[in-house]
Amino acid sequence: MVAEEQVAPRQIDLTISSPALGTEAKVRLLTPDGWEERDADDTWPVFYLLHGCCGDYTSWTGATDVEDIPELRDVLVVMPEAGVTGWYSDWWNYGEGGPPAWETFHLKEVRRILEADYGAGHRRVVAGLSMGGFGALSYAARNPGLFKAAASYSGVVDNRHTPGAASTILGFVRRYNLDPLALWGDSGEQAEIWAAHNPVDLAKRLRNIPLYLSCGNGENGPLDPPGVSGGIEVLLEKENLLLAQRLEQVGARHVVTHFYGPGTHAWAYWERELHLSLPMLLKALRVGNGHKE
Repeated sequence: MVAEEQVAPRQIDLTISSPALGTEAKVRLLTPDGWEERDADDTWPVFYLLHGCCGDYTSWTGATDVEDIPELRDVLVVMPEAGVTGWYSDWWNYGEGGPPAWETFHLKEVRRILEADYGAGHRRVVAGLSMGGFGALSYAARNPGLFKAAASYSGVVDNRHTPGAASTILGFVRRYNLDPLALWGDSGEQAEIWAAHNPVDLAKRLRNIPLYLSCGNGENGPLDPPGVSGGIEVLLEKENLLLAQRLEQVGARHVVTHFYGPGTHAWAYWERELHLSLPMLLKALRVGNGHKE
């Protein structure tokens, strides 16, 4: 821990010096009722809420009403920095590993700090938008038992099978002058690394936890300004339909899908989907009675 700053009621920003990243990074906490008066052994269920590409740890509080949702006053909400295009992964770096290691930062370094000093308990769920939807499902699949449920809003849920999926991810990496091959390697030569992070390929590992998948189809929708359409949501609907099909094939029985048709890649939809997915996520956390964990 390098610094701790109260930035708004119930909002605390942590600055963490991370060996996994080789630099400092921020985490925003939305604290539950009673948190400031906590005893050393008080803990709360934890809701990891992940941002998308080109965003940061402030995205959810800056663009949605997450801090005003009454149902989240019994939960510790964790919104970590994940890099503008970090892809919630420990980067391959041509086999050398090393920074940035976002998965290690989030699930080991941040988790241990929160559990040691900030009242984080051992019941966790995870949700995210776009790149963060990828992170939510990839993390849940790659770390069995760590999360009780996961939700993805317009998530990048396939990196290999949907035409255009791999090139779109690599394009976002290039946009920020980063080496696309350093992420997971070449999609052909290092196919096993791509598959090891891919929700579609990891569907079998997701079949036993509650899941929420939502996506629009890129057409102008009820929450869009007139005339706005297209964009990445067209591709993401194909990816999400493929994942839903794969989950059905592997026998997943706790999947809620909301493929809502017209709607673009926009915050208005992600805020709505956060609200719609909360009953499932909070049920998995056993939240609703006002008690700590």
